[in-house]
Amino acid sequence: MESGKFEDMRRSMVDSQLRPSGVTESWVLAGMGSIAREDFVPASHQTTAYMDRSLELENGQTLNPPVSTALLLQAADVQADDNVLLVGQSDGYVAAILKTRTAHLTTAAPDNLGAASANAPYACIIIDGAAEELPDALFALAADGTRLVTGIVEGAVTRLAKGYVQNGNVALKSIADSEIAPLPAFARKPEFVF
Repeated sequence: MESGKFEDMRRSMVDSQLRPSGVTESWVLAGMGSIAREDFVPASHQTTAYMDRSLELENGQTLNPPVSTALLLQAADVQADDNVLLVGQSDGYVAAILKTRTAHLTTAAPDNLGAASANAPYACIIIDGAAEELPDALFALAADGTRLVTGIVEGAVTRLAKGYVQNGNVALKSIADSEIAPLPAFARKPEFVF
């Protein structure tokens, strides 16, 4: 497909999906309007890269829908000088968008949070996926007042949520019902039952 077609699709995504869904943060709109989402999906999915749905990636991970990504980033309220931790794909689409906003970005896989210790504490932690349970290792990377945004799994529904870390805990407040892929590393541990 010609690059001009992808540019048209990007512009359409911003105007017909993001803005009507309440995305107003200029850096989020500009970042998502300039980053080539089609470069982060398998060739077989490039023509559907801008549809508002999840896309399976070749590494077994999932690229979340554009609206979910935009609302999550808007809720994070990232400032240019923030020290930000992105938990998710280190070389993925969300990291590329965040790099348009801050030069202080660290990425970590959900099952390897220890890799992010060197740059802690973080002013903002963004989890690119839905969690049933947040691990203690995540809170060790935060200071009191750290903004944390994530997807949460509540029964059969996923929601976007935001909270502030205080004393190694976070109370998350739902900000929108939205499709966002669950992260297996943040699944609730099964309880032992007799």
